[in-house]
Amino acid sequence: MSDAAWNQIFTDYHIHEHDFDKEPFYLSAEQIKASTKGFTRTADREVRLLCKQDTRESRPTIFKERNLFIISIRNGYYAILQGDGYVDIPDIPGDPIPYSSKLDFIPLSHGRGDSEMQHVDYAFATGLIHEFLKEPTLELLIRGRKYTTPFSFSYQNQTKIHTQSMQVEVDAGYETKDKVILLEAKNFKESRNPQPSNVNIRQFYYPYRHWKTFAEEVAEEEGEERDVILLFFEKRRETYCFWKFEFQNKDDYRSIQLVDSCKYSII
Repeated sequence: MSDAAWNQIFTDYHIHEHDFDKEPFYLSAEQIKASTKGFTRTADREVRLLCKQDTRESRPTIFKERNLFIISIRNGYYAILQGDGYVDIPDIPGDPIPYSSKLDFIPLSHGRGDSEMQHVDYAFATGLIHEFLKEPTLELLIRGRKYTTPFSFSYQNQTKIHTQSMQVEVDAGYETKDKVILLEAKNFKESRNPQPSNVNIRQFYYPYRHWKTFAEEVAEEEGEERDVILLFFEKRRETYCFWKFEFQNKDDYRSIQLVDSCKYSII
């Protein structure tokens, strides 16, 4: 985070005086660059770094003091909103549930490397993701970056916020006949910061809205309803942890709900 740079931005554009109860404060990348051009550190001038606030704790002090958070709404444009823009990732109590791998061999790749995607793929190959979702058949069909079609959403009864062509990416996406499951993965390492206790809702909401649009188009054309659900996955040492989320109202940014969680050890 960069307290000095954000203090300068707030001063230059009189954000202290803005009434967030009425509407968000909209800010462009060009404005941020103009305000921070006198700083020498990359962290104080790079727009992407200044606006990357993935957890409550990673926000600059001025955001914490005023209960604010920032999200991108289209290429080069941002909205600063008041309130809690994060969702908790609670601890899962108890011991992990032992799970017997459905593989009849130990993959050569297992234990060689420690990337998030490697752990996700192993959990899928062993059938563990199927077990958590209670879905006997899942097809891995979604990966990589996409750009959303325009959509609008409400936040705490404020004026609707409009987005356009936002880049979204999921670590893995699975489909069944009636569901789309989007997975966001993290990999806790003791040598780094502790595992997050919360994440920015945007990481769930934007991919959700992107695929929800397609699901609604299919429902209208073919009469087949498809739910879009979200998984947060994390490997903590030898434990595989899952949290399942759903949005209760697709137009409401804050309507995310935790509906299930579980942790396993793979045998």
